Amino acid sequence: MDIKQLKKLAGVKDTPDMGENISNTASEKSEYQRRHNIRPGDPEWFKLWFAQPHLTGEDPMPRDK
Repeated sequence: MDIKQLKKLAGVKDTPDMGENISNTASEKSEYQRRHNIRPGDPEWFKLWFAQPHLTGEDPMPRDK
């Protein structure tokens, strides 16, 4: 077994991550949620926490709201 095959089986990849700091993103979303009085379970809450802006282009935290 060579090192390339071992890395592949271990899930180690040479590609960089997406460049996001998950902790900072979660803090920003929590602050936005408090400012806009968004409650867990509301449609806005699901959009805020489960949006995929890299895939769909949607903005879960609009600036003008």
